[in-house]
This record gives sequence, structure tokens and C-alpha cells, in this order.
Amino acid sequence: MSAGFATALAAEEAAIYAYGVIGVRLPEAGEETEARTAELAHRARRDYLVGKISELPASPAGYQLPFPVEDRASALKLAIQVEDGVAQAWRPMLAITEAADRGTALAALTDAAVRATRWRRLAGVTPVTLPFPGRPTA
Repeated sequence: MSAGFATALAAEEAAIYAYGVIGVRLPEAGEETEARTAELAHRARRDYLVGKISELPASPAGYQLPFPVEDRASALKLAIQVEDGVAQAWRPMLAITEAADRGTALAALTDAAVRATRWRRLAGVTPVTLPFPGRPTA
């Protein structure tokens, strides 16, 4: 089970890092605030996971973004990718957790799916929703 928590922790840390880049590239009204809100949600989930894991592997000093983030379009693309990745990290946790931990996993998966949907809508990406959030795409 701790491997699942470690995977979710890595996804949350990557999301925190990415939102630091995403927020400064979103000039539209309210988008920067939405990015900051998402970052804070990921920080809360990260803190929860740190409390759940007794031995954490050393965190990398930084993350490599999958592509340059130079404008609003690339920031939105990264936001979508980050939230989809977070959902993919939390989805397997539903099968291996119980009680409050399962509730946290479900909330994390749902929150990531909702944020990804918002970013897709702002980016004009269709479909706006995925039929099975967190399920790896083929």
C-alpha cells in the first residue's frame, strides 16, 4: 500500500511544481486564482500523504516539465496533463485503501477530474470530460 501512497505523493509534488509555472502564464481573469487554488489543494493532499508514509524516498530537487510553458495555451495544456496524472496516481488507491483513506483517495481523484475538466473547457479542448477519469489512455 505504501507504494501507492508514494506514487500519489510523487504526482502531488509534480502538480505543485507545475502550478508554479502554470499560474504565471494564465492572463485571463480568474485563471491565475484558479491555478493558485489548485496548487493549494495539491499541497494539502501532499501534506496528508507525507503524514501517511513513514519512510519517504528522497524527493528530487526539481521536476522536468514535459514541454516548455511559454504562453496561456501551453500552461492550460500542462494543467490538463498534471490533473490527469494526479487522477491516474490516485485511482489505484481506491482498490487498496479503506475507510478515511479511501474517502481521501476518492476525493483526490474527483477533485483532479473536475479541475482537468475546467482546464479543458478554458483551453477549448474536446471532449471536455473523460468517461473514466484516472484510467490510463491507450
